[in-house]
Amino acid sequence: MYEQKMLDEVTKWKLQLQKKSTMFQRISKGAQNKVNSMIPEKVHAVMRESIKKMVQATLVGSNITTKNREGINYLSLEEKEKLVQEKLDFYKRTAAVEGAGTGAGGILLGLADFPLLLSIKMKFLFEVASIYGYNVKEYEERVYILYIFQLAFSGEDHRRHVLGYLEEWEKNKEDITELDWQTFQQEYRDYIDLIKMLQMIPGFGAIVGAYANYNFLDHLGKTAVNCYRMRYLKDKGIM
Repeated sequence: MYEQKMLDEVTKWKLQLQKKSTMFQRISKGAQNKVNSMIPEKVHAVMRESIKKMVQATLVGSNITTKNREGINYLSLEEKEKLVQEKLDFYKRTAAVEGAGTGAGGILLGLADFPLLLSIKMKFLFEVASIYGYNVKEYEERVYILYIFQLAFSGEDHRRHVLGYLEEWEKNKEDITELDWQTFQQEYRDYIDLIKMLQMIPGFGAIVGAYANYNFLDHLGKTAVNCYRMRYLKDKGIM
């Protein structure tokens, strides 16, 4: 039964998210904090401004570009998820090509990659929401998308907090306020700083950019699918 398979996968995914970080991960985090202090301020400024604009655009809905998906609700959940996988494969390839191109050019093109990758990620999330049958023109659905983004790209402590918030979405959505974009951008920056720094090394950055962007989208895709599965299972009273 497909729903039982979903339940098993979501349960495993949640347990994985709530695991404590390993010693290697904690050491890596310390190294990343050192790298963070070495990144030029203009890079941080581009990151902050890009994230702020992306959050603001999402909240007001100015970046909605998904197609009208009339009839999507007549598809089975399994059919919807096949469509999601097709979209994910497309966006992973797109992100990899974009990352390779900008990574080949050093720091200036590396900076250009940041807002471009944000745009690719958000467009993908809007597509996924629409395929699952949610109306992204509704404010609460756009906020839900931003929480999925946070869950995918946050540190251990904040990730647990966001997961708990999404698990009780039907209750929490009644009290939605403006998103704390500063926490949002800090968590995201901390998550990707080391990779982005490596991507700014001319030549070597092309390899890093393609690989990193591909995997960022893969990780985001798995997070989005499991979030919408969790929501579906709760709505059905299965979870």
